[in-house]
Amino acid sequence: MPILGVHHIAIICGDYARSREFYTGALGLPIVREVYRAERRSHKLDLQVPDGTQIELFSFPDPPPRATRPEARGLRHLALRVRGLDEEIARLASVGVACETVRVDEYTGRRFTFFADPDGLPIELYEEPAEASASTRER
Repeated sequence: MPILGVHHIAIICGDYARSREFYTGALGLPIVREVYRAERRSHKLDLQVPDGTQIELFSFPDPPPRATRPEARGLRHLALRVRGLDEEIARLASVGVACETVRVDEYTGRRFTFFADPDGLPIELYEEPAEASASTRER
């Protein structure tokens, strides 16, 4: 049975309302569903990424902070593909999200940058060339 792709990425947030606003507002991800699980005192928010992948935001009472950044065991960072890296950096800046200096992947030659979500989770924007996007759509 082959792996078909990534279904979702789960993130535990420290302040649910702040993270909800960040992922739906600053990143513009639409909500698939949102539930409150009273028995766990936990929110669960499913967000849709355009390629079909979902991001799940969870809240739990008093989750421990991330140990270090970014070399802690576990998820190192979340990388999102974008077209027009400079435009996306400008859009994020317009809503108060600061990005690091743009770097170039030494192996692929593609440009990328990092920023942080409200809990300090590193998020990477990885620029997809326009020609790669067209060939991906044709498949």
